[in-house]
Amino acid sequence: MTVPTPDAPYGFDPQGRPYSDKSKIVAGVLQILLGGLGIGRFYVGSVGVGVAQLLTCGGLGIWALVDGILFLTSSDRTDKHGRVLRG
Repeated sequence: MTVPTPDAPYGFDPQGRPYSDKSKIVAGVLQILLGGLGIGRFYVGSVGVGVAQLLTCGGLGIWALVDGILFLTSSDRTDKHGRVLRG
């Protein structure tokens, strides 16, 4: 990890991408527990996808569960600013 800058206050990942102020663990747990409401997506700033999950009850729970697992296991999920989720 390199030294934080004003553009990336949480530093950079090994590929040089700035880290987000959001956590992938929090996003994943919110998505698994409250994914039918799209809460994990609202947390990371994906309002459009959050509304779609809200209107479809998280794809009857399947979309929300898969999305939550991907938040927890993927290393390239980003927030609304394109910064990589921490944690």
